[in-house]
Amino acid sequence: MAKEPLIRANYHTHTVRCNHAAGSEREYVQQAIAAGLKVLGFADHSPYIFQGDYYSSFRMRPQELSSYVSVLQALKKEYEGEIEIHIGLEAEYYPDVFEDYKELIRGSGVEYLILGQHYAGKEPSKRYSGRADDDEERLHLYVDSVLEGARSGFYSYIAHPDILNFTGDYRLFISEMDRLVEGIVKEDLPLEMNILGLREGRHYPREDFLALVSKHGGKMIVGCDAHRPQDVYDAPTIKRALELLEKYGIERTEQVDIRRLEKLL
Repeated sequence: MAKEPLIRANYHTHTVRCNHAAGSEREYVQQAIAAGLKVLGFADHSPYIFQGDYYSSFRMRPQELSSYVSVLQALKKEYEGEIEIHIGLEAEYYPDVFEDYKELIRGSGVEYLILGQHYAGKEPSKRYSGRADDDEERLHLYVDSVLEGARSGFYSYIAHPDILNFTGDYRLFISEMDRLVEGIVKEDLPLEMNILGLREGRHYPREDFLALVSKHGGKMIVGCDAHRPQDVYDAPTIKRALELLEKYGIERTEQVDIRRLEKLL
């Protein structure tokens, strides 16, 4: 009898269209099946249409969205009965261009969004969330952006919620992260335990953040944030993640509201 996998679903998988991932979509699917996953969700970095001639190089271009969806739809059909494949996007919440964004994805075949706020406030800016600095305005903007996005109803869960790399007043940081977690829990959205950050020893996931999730009774979902096929199921790192969730008594979920976007668009 095959060994039961540590997780059965991963909804955070990238493709080469984001310009910093490797491997074909088929390779990710085959790795997921070999690992025993029942559900594989692709959530590559979403295209956005910005004002002027700005283009962010870590995401697919708008004209690539249709091929992204069509390739995954074909794989979904081909591997039906072996694994459940879903088509999503990892997207920021930028209110000034969000109406245009909804038009971009309406009718595209995208099933779900996960909220990964890589920039505080809006893009383009120098307020990259992962950059270490003590900018208090950036901290407030990050939390405000994530909460506003969560309240919009368009996102199924929050990717790497503790990506904001703040090096200033620690008490202020904890206060703002507490505000973020409390708000997300009120929206009944899962927060992500990010496997990429854990594997690479990044500044996230943070144990003090996990303590806040535990305090507010939040739920967490394991997101592999796979940029290579082998990252779809990194068993040693997943085991470490599950041990952290157990340490803080955090409920783990693998349930994602795939129909949320369909209802709103």
